[in-house]
Amino acid sequence: MSAAPFFCFREGSPFCHIVVLKGSMGIKVISENRKARFNYEILEHLEVGVALLGTEVKSVRAGKINLNDSYAVVQANELVLLNANIAVYLQGNINNHDPLRTRKLLAHRAEIRRLIGLSREKGMTLIPLKAYWKDGRIKIEVGVGRGKNLYDKRHAIQERDWNRDKARIMAEARE
Repeated sequence: MSAAPFFCFREGSPFCHIVVLKGSMGIKVISENRKARFNYEILEHLEVGVALLGTEVKSVRAGKINLNDSYAVVQANELVLLNANIAVYLQGNINNHDPLRTRKLLAHRAEIRRLIGLSREKGMTLIPLKAYWKDGRIKIEVGVGRGKNLYDKRHAIQERDWNRDKARIMAEARE
């Protein structure tokens, strides 16, 4: 890595401050919508930001976010997250947020246009897959998915069970 992990804010200043390099903070998953991967065949992923209020950020920092039963839609050329439950912040005051309010998702205009085209296809929907911290900001991974049929779900369960049994057999064979 060519960049040094610290630098002086003022040239010639004897006081140097340590600065965390961008990207070194990594990704920390807050919430994952596992049911979405079971109910939908995910065809494409997109990372978007989300516009939150102050008490919502504090609740998310405490891990109080639930993406189950939530979905995203395009309204008036804006990407919007519906039914995402961010619990009320306990230390908040009378100006606390509504847990199920509509939240704006932040993406580039070209990405939103592409999602409009994909979501208008028959059977396609926008599903939030996970929420995570990335470089001090809350990001949501949105997937473009098509609903699975019942036999597809049964096949997924059967495959998962077989993989579990196979791993157990291999572990017994090693012993």
